[in-house]
Amino acid sequence: MSSSPASPTASPGSSSPEPFGARLRRAMDARGPLCVGIDPHASLLASWGLDDDVAGLERFTRTVVDALADRVAVLKPQSAFFERFGSRGVAVLERAIADARSAGALVLTDAKRGDIGSTMAAYAAAYLEPGSPLFSDAVTVSPYLGFGSLRPALDAAKAAGAGVFVLALTSNPEGGQVQRATAAGGVSVAQTVLDHIARENAGAEPLGSVGAVVGATLAEAGVDLSVNGPLLAPGLGAQGAGAEDLPRVFGDAVRDVVPSISRGVLGHGPSPAGLRESAAREVDRIREVLG
Repeated sequence: MSSSPASPTASPGSSSPEPFGARLRRAMDARGPLCVGIDPHASLLASWGLDDDVAGLERFTRTVVDALADRVAVLKPQSAFFERFGSRGVAVLERAIADARSAGALVLTDAKRGDIGSTMAAYAAAYLEPGSPLFSDAVTVSPYLGFGSLRPALDAAKAAGAGVFVLALTSNPEGGQVQRATAAGGVSVAQTVLDHIARENAGAEPLGSVGAVVGATLAEAGVDLSVNGPLLAPGLGAQGAGAEDLPRVFGDAVRDVVPSISRGVLGHGPSPAGLRESAAREVDRIREVLG
């Protein structure tokens, strides 16, 4: 795979790869603050006139990547929709990651992995070690086994110039049952996760490489989002949130938000022009709100 503007390269005066946070900030400044999900579920394939099989999956994914990878900041394939087809589906995901990164998009693989010890290290090797066919610019992870259980992923990401996005306050309504619960010290589970993220990002410029997932559909965050890292905001479009909701939810941290939309863009396919025009409209709406 050839290098692209979004790919990790050595930082000036250093042999270390450029951190994900710096690459993400540059990509959002250049292309606009938008992450487009690649979620090839059966109903969406059907709406495109495609069969719910590997051929349909490949046609769908290739169309999205070809239409958007050279113009949006982040593409976010949801790994479950590829894994459901077994090894052939994972092969489609591998190609999508490589092609999107070659075209200059940052790829955030939405896998929500979380485990301990050698198992977490194996997940990190799959998504965050260069040379793996699934190597991505970032991956989503779950901290439910304790933030310390994520250390293999955090260390692998730092070494590779990649990032991780940790689930904190998700967009699904039932998430609050756990995320808003009080943890040790009287703070919420979500705030505990965010505090750990802030410590990981301390001193990073222009943006840390450990992000948080915070849903745009929340009535209010109710937590301190000043983590010096990116805030992935799912929920725009079909889930009911709009660009105008971002300042209310994220407050002073809104400049670090990576708004994520899937069906709101993908629903304008299979026309490549329709996908591009929809993504451009979303970028314009978000820029208008964020200033």
